[in-house]
Amino acid sequence: MYLVIVGAGDIGTPLIEIATKGGNEVVVIERDQRRAERAASQYDCLVIQDDATVKETLEDAGAERADALISTTDEDATNVMVCLLAQELDVPDIVSVVHNPEHMNLFRQIGVNTMENPQRLIAEHLYRAVKRPSIVDFMRIGEQAEVFEISVTPGAPIAGVTLQEAAEEGLVGGDTLIIAIERNGDGEPITPRGSTRIESDDLLTVYAAAGATPEVTDVFGHEEDHA
Repeated sequence: MYLVIVGAGDIGTPLIEIATKGGNEVVVIERDQRRAERAASQYDCLVIQDDATVKETLEDAGAERADALISTTDEDATNVMVCLLAQELDVPDIVSVVHNPEHMNLFRQIGVNTMENPQRLIAEHLYRAVKRPSIVDFMRIGEQAEVFEISVTPGAPIAGVTLQEAAEEGLVGGDTLIIAIERNGDGEPITPRGSTRIESDDLLTVYAAAGATPEVTDVFGHEEDHA
């Protein structure tokens, strides 16, 4: 894959590393001399030290034949301009980091795939690790809904019952769905069915429309989440 990466800062640098290790042909555009020289010396890629908001710079990077362009600068205005120019050059896939959540809709309106500021996402994960230690991992969907992993403790309301029984008792169903079950730590997911019985120590992947609220996590035996 031919990738154009704009920005070699805190976000762009690990992206460059992953992309080059993946065997992709990577061209990096970075305006800052120090960052450009660092990327050129550390990674197997072409680095252009120039302004990516100038169309000729993207043309020099071969954007018109790129499979994708990813803009990672720390300025949303710069990322928007880069993405608009990439569209003019008919880049098939355009992705951008968005730092201000209020700007997300703007990027969507111009047809750009977006990634919320990773630093904010990391902060949210760290906060969740303290606030809800029972949740192993999670992903937010929209404003409230979340998909998360949670273990079933001995004595949990859902332990020892089938999914059909759990639904009949109002433990799950409707706005809370169990998507997958990992048992005995073997990493092989079990596809949940109505007859599937939930056991203690199961690791469940759960979708909750209202998010991982205490009312939801109580079902899996984590009353401490009320703290």
